[in-house]
Amino acid sequence: MVFFEQSKWDGKTFLGGWTSLAGTTAVVSPASGERIGAYATGSAADIAAAADLAVNAQQLWATTSPEVRSAVLRRAAMLIEQNVGVLAQWLSDEAGSASGKAGFEAGLVAAEFHLASATALMPYGQLLRTGRPRLSMARRLPVGVVGIISPFNFPSILSARSIAPALALGNAVIIKPDPRTTITGGLFFAEVLEQAGLPVGLFSVVPGGADVGSALVDEPRVPVISFTGSTPAGRAIGARGGELLKRVHLELGGNNALVVLDDADVEAAASAGAWGSFLHQGQVCMTTGRHLVHESLYARYVDLLTEKALNIPVGAPASGAPLGPIIDAGQRDKVHSIVTDSVAAGARLTAGGAYDGLFYRPTVLADVSVNHRAFAEEIFGPVAPVTSFSTIDDLVQLVNSSKFGLSLSLLTGNAYRAFEIADRMPSGILHVNDQTVDDEAQAPFGGVGDSGTGARFGGHDANIEAFTETQWVTIQGEIAPYPF
Repeated sequence: MVFFEQSKWDGKTFLGGWTSLAGTTAVVSPASGERIGAYATGSAADIAAAADLAVNAQQLWATTSPEVRSAVLRRAAMLIEQNVGVLAQWLSDEAGSASGKAGFEAGLVAAEFHLASATALMPYGQLLRTGRPRLSMARRLPVGVVGIISPFNFPSILSARSIAPALALGNAVIIKPDPRTTITGGLFFAEVLEQAGLPVGLFSVVPGGADVGSALVDEPRVPVISFTGSTPAGRAIGARGGELLKRVHLELGGNNALVVLDDADVEAAASAGAWGSFLHQGQVCMTTGRHLVHESLYARYVDLLTEKALNIPVGAPASGAPLGPIIDAGQRDKVHSIVTDSVAAGARLTAGGAYDGLFYRPTVLADVSVNHRAFAEEIFGPVAPVTSFSTIDDLVQLVNSSKFGLSLSLLTGNAYRAFEIADRMPSGILHVNDQTVDDEAQAPFGGVGDSGTGARFGGHDANIEAFTETQWVTIQGEIAPYPF
């Protein structure tokens, strides 16, 4: 039997089983421009139908033994591992992922499900001290139904990191993946979880645009929303969630700084910087968006980074090129406008700045200042803006001039010195002597400022905090006496 056979799901979605809806949306490969499939397009009514299924199924799932829930997640992890090539191929076809990125992402997905299978068995509360003759404890209970809205850039891992722990902790899940990556961000997981034995109704995929996402946020039976995406969209979802008194977990954009201190190995730094800016065409929230280089190393660093950019192949993933296409024309045009506006404002283009179709060349912008768009905005494309600094105080001011605070990298010959400097630059993630892009299932992940609401992903503690409620419980042997 072929895993994830296209004839089974093409033109459908997963809503209590493989289901046709009123409309369909074609899936178009960004690399070839060809139609590679279709999915059923959902509506607000379909969100309500998914909530009906979820509420009914979740009540039994919450009382199911953690060993059973763990086994389902463990089987799902093994299915992903056995079919990692299938997922990687769809990531290349649908999301434009180069083969290396696609394989890396597929492996991360399996790790998330393995971790979740362990989360299901973790301690779920605390014994509390009390001044009265009773048992006092705090325990964590599932929230009920978790709504997930996931993005296009790493569609599988950024869906899996909410799907897996939410289910492991006794919740049902409704996901609205990005319309451009509904297969790898949603439908693939439906196949995995169905074959792993997840009870019907606990997982639904409702594809669509912003109207479907809004319906999911508004649905009164969904108390928690897990959103990964742009900062403007996150602000709107957070504001609406606040009105409805919902918990909203927001993992948003970044304009991450890679700092090259005066004692760094400049050749190694340029290699790290190229990876940080160009991996997956720069379409990563952790992408190195600002290269801040000490003035003593600046000219050499720009030369080395430029040479790397000029020699990185760009092409269809099937060709083996390490850089693939931008996700669509709208995103490509946004990237190009930031580049051209910055050059017009005084930045110096040393590589790239051109494209063929959706294939944008790796681009280096030197002499970038704080008033240039390339410094101030999240580009989400293969662009490396480089700025020099002279003193540590200048560096701190440059880093902190951005409202984003997701990932920070410091490259140096003295790691402890860098660690101390980093205390002056708030960031959700810090890497000393590595670039800004990294992820592990067991590590807390999240940003501060315009990058989101902190670490709500990664590791048992963050996942339990994200997808459960705390209940205080006291137990006494007999009814306590009162004076009334």
